[in-house]
Amino acid sequence: MKLISTVSLLLIASMVFAQVPKHKRAYKIFNKKGRKVSYRKLIKKAAKTDLVLFGELHNNAIAHWLELSVAKDLSKQRKLIIGTEMMERDNQTQINDYLAGKIDDKALDTLARLPSNYKTDYKPILDFAKAKNIPFICSNIPRRFASIVYKKGFEGLAELNAADKSWIAPLPIEYDSELPGYKAMLEMMGGHGGANLPKAQAIKDATMAHFILKERKEGSLFFHFNGSYHSNNYEGIGWYLKRKAPTLNIVTIAVVTQTDIKKLSEESIGIADFIICVDEDVTDTY
Repeated sequence: MKLISTVSLLLIASMVFAQVPKHKRAYKIFNKKGRKVSYRKLIKKAAKTDLVLFGELHNNAIAHWLELSVAKDLSKQRKLIIGTEMMERDNQTQINDYLAGKIDDKALDTLARLPSNYKTDYKPILDFAKAKNIPFICSNIPRRFASIVYKKGFEGLAELNAADKSWIAPLPIEYDSELPGYKAMLEMMGGHGGANLPKAQAIKDATMAHFILKERKEGSLFFHFNGSYHSNNYEGIGWYLKRKAPTLNIVTIAVVTQTDIKKLSEESIGIADFIICVDEDVTDTY
């Protein structure tokens, strides 16, 4: 009797659980053609390249978690160098001192300009680099110099002294105003900011590309994370890299959000080699 009762309960439980929907995934990965691919395939391809440009959404928790995950998995297969847009070039000394154990967290927070979401979103990957003795490169132009370009154009950078110029890409800056990404930026802003608005973006792209090339080493894989708009559609950083190093083997990753992640939206197809599609209900970090 007890056996029959137990079997009955198990059957009822299985029927109930069968009606419960499967756990909803937070993200899915697609290739540039919009076909679903595995995380393993992303790592396999990325590990065979010279450079990975991971285009994140700055307030997306899944993007930051995956950046750390990708860095860890790539480091198991290749000698790694990590670089980021989120740290400005004139803070490289402070970052190096932190990696070397010369200063602690409190001193780094005092001496370096860190993003407001540093502790939750970027500190884990910096601490991973520290633990594994991986170089961590600050690749971005100091914000005050990008502001000069926004106000005065590239010509304003000529006023900088030699020390300040060491924090940016060499002058003169090559620039193509017809690149779709820069044109779209003007259209999105309705013309506000004028012609210097995309130039301020371009000086960031050019500077990041410059320091990636300067700091990369033969035989190492450079893992760089930046805002998606700096590498989407193989423009931005990638455009500048290809001008200087056309044979460089680059894999790009982009992060997008959608209401339904079962199928990649048409507008996101082709924007990168791999597109990580995140459920838009995932909580933002700020």
